Amino acid sequence: MYARTTTIQAQPSSIDAGNAHIRDTMMPALEAMDGYAGLSLLVDRESGRCIVTSAWQCEEAMRASAESVTPIRDHATEAFGGNAQVEQWEIAAFHRHHRSRQGACVRVAWFRGDPDRVEQGIDVYKLTNLPGLEDLEGFCSASLLIDRASGRAVTSATYDSVGALQRNRGGSATLRAAVTQKSGTEMLDICEFELALAHLRVPEMA
Repeated sequence: MYARTTTIQAQPSSIDAGNAHIRDTMMPALEAMDGYAGLSLLVDRESGRCIVTSAWQCEEAMRASAESVTPIRDHATEAFGGNAQVEQWEIAAFHRHHRSRQGACVRVAWFRGDPDRVEQGIDVYKLTNLPGLEDLEGFCSASLLIDRASGRAVTSATYDSVGALQRNRGGSATLRAAVTQKSGTEMLDICEFELALAHLRVPEMA
């Protein structure tokens, strides 16, 4: 499966309006497209950083949707009062312990590694990171998105509450350090978000 992420640097005062637009306008429009497999929205109200992720059954469906999605995405970006960066990924792993609840939060980290070691990185994520995440308080689900050509990757882990997210920061950092060492990757950025919308229909891929 594949995913398209749209990272929007929104005006904090426009986040609620942007959320409503994604829920009421963008989601119904995407539902009508072949190969669409759901959507999620992450929001950092303090910084204004928001990430819309749409999932697709195959790369062909994702690419075929690009022209139709562009005006929909542009209107969403306008609703958030910001600008957008669009990226496309392969979903290399997805694991759900249980479905997220109201108040769930997500920790997202961006990495860069050697494109020739992507498969090794996927194995490390599945064999080391996922079992470790299972032990963290409030763990709901996790995913790994990759760009094989560049060696870039994005990991996300969802937790039941902001309290659980805060209390497991130390354990998460320890686990992340072990994984980056084993996979030979470099962490580029990390951010914590509110899970504003959770409608991804990605199957277990662990």
